[in-house]
Amino acid sequence: MHQLIDEYLNFLAVEKGASRNTIEGYSRDLNRYAGFVGERGIREIGGVGTQELLSYLARLQGEGLAANTVNRALAALRGFYKYLLREKKVESTPVAHVELAKVWMHLPDVLSPEEMGLLLAQPGSATPAAVRDAAMMELMYATGIRVSELVSLTVNSINWQVGYLVAMGKGEKERIVPLGRTAYDRVKRYLDVARPRFLKDRECDTLFLNRSGKRLTRQGFWKIVKKYAAKANFAKKVHPHTFRHSFATHLLEGGADLRSVQIMLGHADISTTQIYTHVTRERLKEIHRKYHPRG
Repeated sequence: MHQLIDEYLNFLAVEKGASRNTIEGYSRDLNRYAGFVGERGIREIGGVGTQELLSYLARLQGEGLAANTVNRALAALRGFYKYLLREKKVESTPVAHVELAKVWMHLPDVLSPEEMGLLLAQPGSATPAAVRDAAMMELMYATGIRVSELVSLTVNSINWQVGYLVAMGKGEKERIVPLGRTAYDRVKRYLDVARPRFLKDRECDTLFLNRSGKRLTRQGFWKIVKKYAAKANFAKKVHPHTFRHSFATHLLEGGADLRSVQIMLGHADISTTQIYTHVTRERLKEIHRKYHPRG
């Protein structure tokens, strides 16, 4: 099975152009699955049935893994078995009739527009770092880009004449996302006032820099978000992906159509975007319970 997994990962890298992060994630998921199957004494991939697959997913849940992690493991298996069917390595797949994604799906954490406004106000503008932090968080909320996309932006990723950025998403796919006036102004101020202070006499085309004048990391941005969330005294957990979730939810609550949100998020499948319709429905139910006399 490990040889088949290696062949599939090579297929993803060479023919599908999957990113390194995707390859590494799928490698972990599929090799964990191979280990589980091996524990059951199954030596051939064709000997794995639906019951074994369900037992594997149940074990992941029992280990306390996040719902998104379990969903990713299932997605990796779907892709793997689809490849095996295409290459005629198996005649059938145990994932054919397994529809667990919705069962395991949990609603993402989002901030209300008022809470987001409070969070975005935390950095202020007293220092170059504060100007940078304000620009990054505003940009995340304005565009819904991923953290990996944020830290990969270059100075040339933004079209200042038209007011949009070009994000490099999963599978090296580019997409265009509008900036919005507030994000435009804050990022422009960062470029004019703060970035030169970080850059000093160095040369670097990365947009957001750390104090050493080098590219800010995903971990660095996570620490920034954590700091300002604590400063705002939020009871709920706030993490970098909260900006993306809130971006999509607020657009849909404001009347945006699902297809447009899908394009801006860079989702290949609209079913991935549909989780945010669940969020808006849950919010409506919450409002009804709170304000209706018999809610």
